[in-house]
Amino acid sequence: MTRLVLGPLLRHVGTTDATVWVETDGPCDVEVLGHRERTWTIADHHYALLCINGLAPATATPYEVRLDGDVVWPEPTSTQPPIRPQSRIRTQAVAGTLRIAFGSCRYARSEAVAGDPHFDADALDCLARTIAVAADDQWPQALILLGDQVYADETSPETQRRIRGRRDITTGAGAQVADYEEYTWLYHESWTDPEVRWLLSTIPTSMIFDDHDVRDDWNTSHSWRVDMQAQSWWPERIVGALSSYWVYQHLGNLSPDELAEDALYQRVRNCQGDAEALVRDFAVEADREADGAKGARWSFRRDFGTVRLIVIDSRCGRILADGHRKMIGAAEFEWIEAQLEGDYDHALIGTSLPWLLPRALHDVESWNEELCDGRRGTRIAQWSEKLRRAADLEHWASFRASFDRLAAMIRDVGNGVHGAGGGQAPATICVLSGDVHHAYVARASYVDGTDSAVFQLTCSPFHNHVPAPMKLTFRLCWSQVAERSTRAILGLLAKVPPMILEWSREAGPYFGDELMTLVIDGRRADLVLQKAGPVSDPQLHEITRLTLA
Repeated sequence: MTRLVLGPLLRHVGTTDATVWVETDGPCDVEVLGHRERTWTIADHHYALLCINGLAPATATPYEVRLDGDVVWPEPTSTQPPIRPQSRIRTQAVAGTLRIAFGSCRYARSEAVAGDPHFDADALDCLARTIAVAADDQWPQALILLGDQVYADETSPETQRRIRGRRDITTGAGAQVADYEEYTWLYHESWTDPEVRWLLSTIPTSMIFDDHDVRDDWNTSHSWRVDMQAQSWWPERIVGALSSYWVYQHLGNLSPDELAEDALYQRVRNCQGDAEALVRDFAVEADREADGAKGARWSFRRDFGTVRLIVIDSRCGRILADGHRKMIGAAEFEWIEAQLEGDYDHALIGTSLPWLLPRALHDVESWNEELCDGRRGTRIAQWSEKLRRAADLEHWASFRASFDRLAAMIRDVGNGVHGAGGGQAPATICVLSGDVHHAYVARASYVDGTDSAVFQLTCSPFHNHVPAPMKLTFRLCWSQVAERSTRAILGLLAKVPPMILEWSREAGPYFGDELMTLVIDGRRADLVLQKAGPVSDPQLHEITRLTLA
């Protein structure tokens, strides 16, 4: 009997359609709600992505997964305490209250750090426990995972044990993952957590990567890329990273119509043998440096009624060579701007890296970029590059040309000039981010004003720990004293370009394993921030609630 290895993961859900992703331990026919799909193979691993249509809007449909006719989901253990409802597909409604939960940075799973006093309960575990006993109308209609779904460079003791059993960790990638096979272990470790497995089978999920999905500081600068490419183990690492991301995360971000038009997916799906070579070639092209364009577009769009979500790839799409430094290339930015055309009540822009940082930190990153470009001499540029990597100075603020273009785009959308087709501006424009291992809300104020309320909403981590020095650093960076003194000191060392906006902290910083949820009803939007309790109390506790519009 064929076994279900991972999944089911409920990914895209529209008003009448949905996609369900699975991994199995052998070739087979997969069936969900009468829809069948034959598995396809990558590096001896077997997958299927079922496109389910003909569903009724605003309905909840329980489902099973069958492999070659045998029911493999729900598993018998899913009826044991805590009792979880059967997995279901809840299609979108035309109107009504919408809940979108989001955050980032989930290290392994609770069992991987059992006994480590630094870790509290996993926020996604807590979310699963919360909604399992709640009414359906209290469940999120979407979960957005904004990076660091897996930690390829900080492996758990169990993963390290498996690596040592496969190869010599004193050479090459060491105790970090080395290739596609070892990446599959990370997803297996993370997504077989019982609570999270049920959660992902029931709540539609969208995902984008960040640096730890590949390696800390991934694509922070051109010199970083040159240094990594000089490592003999790096080519296999980046191919494994992007190949596995395409399989495990990216495909599920696409709608059935987009999947039908995706040439690579259709070639893989219809391949009679192992399609590993096809995906490897794609991964090499996706990593390629190019003048203003990349070999792949990982950014994607989702609509939830009158809410528009654009998720931006702020890692792989960077342009860094030949004197260019852009968070994303010009062609992809034009695509993003085009996706914001139309009328909608709220615009959500997902990017793993915060657009608006604490102002003191923003100025440091912009100043560092000025010094790294070599205008103050080679020695200062080299020192500044070392600082950039050591202090992770790689957010939107350190890509000032891209920061400014994003700021101008948001201003135009917020005034109904660009994007909303000259019509009514959305009530809110919210940038959703993670990465920085604390949560906060900042409100942007443009010099010339906007009709929309503009916010930076940052939530991180789902499951990780924050050292005390890092907490102190972020608390200091948010202070007005740090903002004024940093601006004064840096102004003597390098001229940072002026901006068309300012921003102020509305809430935070908060630390711990956290989850943010937007609650949207018409043109009203509220934000709820919840924090996970200790391992002994794996529940979500509300710590702040704000009305955004």
